[in-house]
Amino acid sequence: MNQVLNLPNAVTALRFFLAAVLAGLLMLEQTVWVAFSAWLIFALAAVSDWVDGYIARRCRIVTVLGQLMDPLADKVLVAAALIMLIPLDRLPAWLALLILCRELIITGLRGIASSAGIVVPASGMGKFKSIIQYIGVGTLIFPPDLLPIPHLHRIGLAIVYIALVLTVTSGIDYFRKLKKLFFAPTASS
Repeated sequence: MNQVLNLPNAVTALRFFLAAVLAGLLMLEQTVWVAFSAWLIFALAAVSDWVDGYIARRCRIVTVLGQLMDPLADKVLVAAALIMLIPLDRLPAWLALLILCRELIITGLRGIASSAGIVVPASGMGKFKSIIQYIGVGTLIFPPDLLPIPHLHRIGLAIVYIALVLTVTSGIDYFRKLKKLFFAPTASS
């Protein structure tokens, strides 16, 4: 089987598509059913993050492309949700900006490492951060009128604040692990 077109990579590609669908749904008037549909798409995409990794490891079809594209698909999904939650007044823009800046910086660092032949898989802390982000963002997307949960979106926002702390902490951890690579002299030095 072509290693690029394997099942885990297809699931990762699906997450990019679902991020676009999510953004489209969050642009619509947020009736209970539109909001629930958006939450369902987000939940499916978040679960697909676990599914693609599980299949890749279980079937021993981990690829470099998958290791690079999987975290990028996660970032696109979270970015789409965070950005679309701002005009819905469910998330302050500064909070989304801090999370997205960390994601861009880490993606850039991983890209530099990749160009040096080093693939940096997601760390345990990074995976935990992603789970907390998914829970917080999913809670912010969920329609507040569907279930009798008081202060649902405040709870979601509090979880996203916790995710922010984990986001910054895991970003520092990635940088610490890769600092030797970034400060090493180049071949032309």
